[in-house]
This record gives sequence, structure tokens and C-alpha cells, in this order.
Amino acid sequence: MRSSVAELIAERIDSMPASERRAAQTLIAAYPLIGLKTVAEFSQQAGVSSPTILRFVARLGFQNYPEFQAALQVELAEQLQSPLLRGAQVKRGEGAPPMVDVTIENIRETFGHLSTRQMREIVDRLSAPRSRIYLVGGRFSDAIASYMSAHLAIMRPHVMHLGGQEGAWFSRLVDMGKRDTLVVFDIRRYQNSLEDFSERAQRRGVAIVLVTDQWLSPIARFARYVIAARTAVPSRWDSSAALFVVAEAIIAEVSQALGQEGEKRIRELDTLRRPED
Repeated sequence: MRSSVAELIAERIDSMPASERRAAQTLIAAYPLIGLKTVAEFSQQAGVSSPTILRFVARLGFQNYPEFQAALQVELAEQLQSPLLRGAQVKRGEGAPPMVDVTIENIRETFGHLSTRQMREIVDRLSAPRSRIYLVGGRFSDAIASYMSAHLAIMRPHVMHLGGQEGAWFSRLVDMGKRDTLVVFDIRRYQNSLEDFSERAQRRGVAIVLVTDQWLSPIARFARYVIAARTAVPSRWDSSAALFVVAEAIIAEVSQALGQEGEKRIRELDTLRRPED
């Protein structure tokens, strides 16, 4: 499977000059629609020159701007596909690689495109001792948010999984502020309630970490950090395996970052769980 434009950006953004990085961030914040506008419109919205946009497109590996736009148009069509349509395509396909092979390749490609700097900054935020961490996901991906929150809560305080009724999320939103982080898992077909909640959290200064698919949830325009994981497999349903491994990788890195403080908390929890003598 070809790399999405979002994946190419994540892979190369650390080496981009500041002007091209602004172009990349502008595209991610309005993905993919801003890239379907003219070079002049794109450059105006990004606050950079038209030649900068063309250099940015070339850095991603495209020969010209029309080729770049054609790739985004294909992605937009894929983003809007329903499970029914994907199921019909799977039935028609012959000689497709086994599900397990595609899933393993998805995980490999996801980590091949991750920004090292972004991952380090995410881990720094999630291990900051005085910050509060909130996690939430969509209809299927919330299980990953719950799993990740259970691990983080063992290693550090002030971790909350926003499960249950969506209306109850807002009783947590009132407590959120600029020192806090909201981790959101959202893959196609994207959940409107998550988008609305993320927008409201971002307005309160909360830093949003979005873990999404290669087509990018609309929540990307509110997120400070975006991790695009591969989800497409030969099935009518997208795979969450790569998102799950991303969550486990973050858990492992946070554990390392917390060091002795995390170990002290785990030791104390183990003591509390032991039956009294």
C-alpha cells in the first residue's frame, strides 16, 4: 500500500525548514481539503510563499502539484468509504495477501513514518507529574483508550478514562486546563461527538494527542500531536492493531521516562493490593 500524504509528512517533518513545516501543519489542520486548493490559496492560508508550497510538495516525493492533489483526492475517496463498499471490494479482489501479513505490514509502516521528535514530546507530556491525562476513543477505538489509561494510572497519578455516556464527559471538561493532555483515538468513520468534545477541550488550552488512521480524523485540526496509524486490511472493517501497538509503545516510553517515581508508585500499589497479614 502506498504511503499517505499524512504519513509522508510525519516521516519528514523533523527535517523540514520552518516555512515548509508551517505548510505541513496547515495541511494537517485542514486535511486533506486545503491541499486540494490552488497553490496560491494554500500558500496564503499557510502564510508562506507559493515556491515554499512547491518545495514542500517536492520534499514529499511528488513531481508536481497536480500529482500531489491527485494523491489527496484518492485519499479523500478512501476516507469516505463505508464498510459495505469495502466489503464488496474485498469480495471482488483475488490473490490478496493474508490478513495477518497486511496487519504486520501496517504496524511496520506506522512506526516507519513516526516523527521521533513528536513521540518524545508526547512522552514528555504524559510523564509530567503535575499534569492531568484524559483518554477517550470512538465506538471501537475506546477499548484502546481504556487499556492505555489502565496502564498509565498504575505508573502515575491524575489519569482518567472518559468512558460511559458522552454527556458525562463535560463534567470532566470543566476541570481541564492548559497543563492537561487529552489523548483521543478516532478512526474512520469518524465520530462527531469526539470532534465536538476535542474542539471544546482545545479552546480551554488542553493539548490534544490524536491517534488516528492514515486519512486523518477531522480532530487533527485541533490536535497538537497527530499519530497516523495504518488501518486498512482486506476486510470490510478497519484494523486497530497498529493503534494498539502505538498505545503500547507510548506506555513503554512513559514507563521509562517516569523511572524511579513510576517504580515507587507500582510498588506502593502492589503493597496495597496484598491481603493484610
